[in-house]
Amino acid sequence: MKDRIISVDVLRGLTVLLMTVVNNPGSWDYVYPILDHAKWNGCTLADLVFPFFILVVGIAVPLAMSIKQDKPENILKIITRSLRIICLGFFLYFFNSIYFLELDGFPLLLVRLGITFVVGYALIGDFNLKTKTILAISLFIIFLALAYGGHENFKEVRLPGVLQRIGIVYFFVSIIYLRTTVKTQIILSSLILFGYWAIMTLIPVPGIGAPNLEPITNLASWLDSILLKDHMYIATKTWDPEGILSTLPTIANGLIGLLIGQLLLKPLPKIEIAKKMGIISILLIISGLLWSILFPINKALWTSSYVLFTAGIALLLLTLIYYIVDVLEHKKWTKFLLSWGVNPMIVFFVSGILPRALALIKIQNPENISEQINVRDYAYQYWISALFENQMISSLTYSILYILLWSCVLWYFYKKGMIFKV
Repeated sequence: MKDRIISVDVLRGLTVLLMTVVNNPGSWDYVYPILDHAKWNGCTLADLVFPFFILVVGIAVPLAMSIKQDKPENILKIITRSLRIICLGFFLYFFNSIYFLELDGFPLLLVRLGITFVVGYALIGDFNLKTKTILAISLFIIFLALAYGGHENFKEVRLPGVLQRIGIVYFFVSIIYLRTTVKTQIILSSLILFGYWAIMTLIPVPGIGAPNLEPITNLASWLDSILLKDHMYIATKTWDPEGILSTLPTIANGLIGLLIGQLLLKPLPKIEIAKKMGIISILLIISGLLWSILFPINKALWTSSYVLFTAGIALLLLTLIYYIVDVLEHKKWTKFLLSWGVNPMIVFFVSGILPRALALIKIQNPENISEQINVRDYAYQYWISALFENQMISSLTYSILYILLWSCVLWYFYKKGMIFKV
């Protein structure tokens, strides 16, 4: 912990905590608007979570590489870590498609959890680089073979996702860091943002016509429907919010973070670094808002204005935390968020598996003895929801209780110095 920039871990912890709240309401039918994603254009608190995490991924790249060396071993480490993150994301969607013989219910759950443990250990376990690489490549090939090999269970499994996008961004940002200068990184991020704007607003959509930014008829949606057919987000079906073309501007989020990470390492007084970050954050926010007049802020499309606006807000928050923690050296209050910030992958992966696992354990429905209800829904409906007249409050209460559960687990890991790295 002594070698880490604490404020970055605090921001990461805050982001992971908010992500857990957003992803785990008691009922998706009763979510406060600020904790739900914007229907299309616009930006809520929930829409800040993913770009915040991407920015922190970029910041962490130079902080984690003590020596900037473009050598084969470092490249292999980057490729391996990227594949491990991507494969963790794949498995979250493969979990519900795993079947064995005629098993159902609890026996099937045991099989799935057994496979989860094996896959999780293979991707998070602390092995030598050669073993990590072999395991990551092998699992990556297995997942793609299952998805495209004609296997009935996996023919419509989703392939894009949050962890997959994080893995891709980490790969490109890390390679760019090793092989370019700060000036080149600024030029690249600018080219990506302007290039994406041009692609989305100037190129006609095949089979549809004029360029547009509507949910189903835009160019990114068309490309997803061609290249990701049958393997997209089930709620959208014809396009994916973590699709192919919209991943391009996400790399710019990571590059902005990369530039901030290098700023944090400069031999400058901390107060000067804080001032520079504050100025940059304001410029990013203003630029994003101005660009949104022509290219609306939109998470699903990950528009260039969304990149600048969210990166600016994240950086403004980091500046405030950095000033309090690193400049004024008020650190005692950070431990709770640090416990969340140093183990983000274990939270994301396990908190994604847990609801899926609980859905397989079913008991008799008290209101209809001929039906069954899974234990997760039972606990919410009869232990939490029944206590509140306002179902928005009950749904949020479930999220808070879930946060408290994870807080206990992560605090134990933190006190024991247990950090699970991909």
